[in-house]
Amino acid sequence: MGAKTFKTLDEQIEMLQQKGLVIDDIEYTKEVLLRENYFFLMGYRHLFLKKDGSRRFIHNTNFRELYGMFNFDRQLRNILFKNILIVENNLKSILSYIMSKNHGFKEQSYLNSENFVQDYSKSRQINDLIRKMKRQINVNGKQHAATSHYINNYGYIPLWIVVKVLSFGIVSELYQVLQREDQEEIANVYGVSVSNLANYLPILANYRNLCAHEDLCYNNKNHKKIERTKYHDILNISQDEDGEYIYGVNDLFAIVIIMKQILKEEDFVLMMNEISYELDILDGKLNSIDISEVLDAMGFPLNYKEIVRMD
Repeated sequence: MGAKTFKTLDEQIEMLQQKGLVIDDIEYTKEVLLRENYFFLMGYRHLFLKKDGSRRFIHNTNFRELYGMFNFDRQLRNILFKNILIVENNLKSILSYIMSKNHGFKEQSYLNSENFVQDYSKSRQINDLIRKMKRQINVNGKQHAATSHYINNYGYIPLWIVVKVLSFGIVSELYQVLQREDQEEIANVYGVSVSNLANYLPILANYRNLCAHEDLCYNNKNHKKIERTKYHDILNISQDEDGEYIYGVNDLFAIVIIMKQILKEEDFVLMMNEISYELDILDGKLNSIDISEVLDAMGFPLNYKEIVRMD
């Protein structure tokens, strides 16, 4: 395979046209390519390519469709990101409250390995986690007004303040090694099992990072899978030959199912309304493919909106 070389905007447009993409406004396309990056835009080409392996676009696919898909994914990331931030903030508040109540709120309490699960097989993980927490406190503690206030005036940072400087990934990992009673008390706030919450949190932390770094979102597949829920059954999601649901397992709809369980109802309804709105906008921009193909790539069943009304 030959080395990649720099291509001018005109050369990029010529390459797209050679692949069969319709470009009806050269100057508009140049501006988009300059601002958004040819490589990033081409990450959305797969839905619009012929299925014959030719790597050519479906007949009459327009550049505006490709760019519409790019913008849809951007809006989707924004919607998911702000709602995952709500989950992150809620978790930090709930966890810090319960841990402070049950074990104390100073560093000697929340950084004491004896306040975590007493399982020898997890001792190394716990010690590594404590080191990571100390490092984040040292690096970020003086950069925030609240944490620096406690350091300067009291000489310590209580747990409900220190969670401000801890990443979602760290807090997610923290939940995995809490004592069982603490895990259950936190999971009960959400009305989910400990095992499900322990599985959901790293999935959400991964999506948070994906959204923050503007990676492809709509067709992302998680390494972790979620367990069967009542929503899979009520929505009558089809199963493959191995009995696994074809949607809502390790795709974007799995995130929707997670959020259905741990977001407040009004927040979840708003999130789904915003996603539906963006899908409607995208639908109006598509000519060469049907919106159902986008839903399939997202892992959304055609009746996905029904989850909003479910208890």
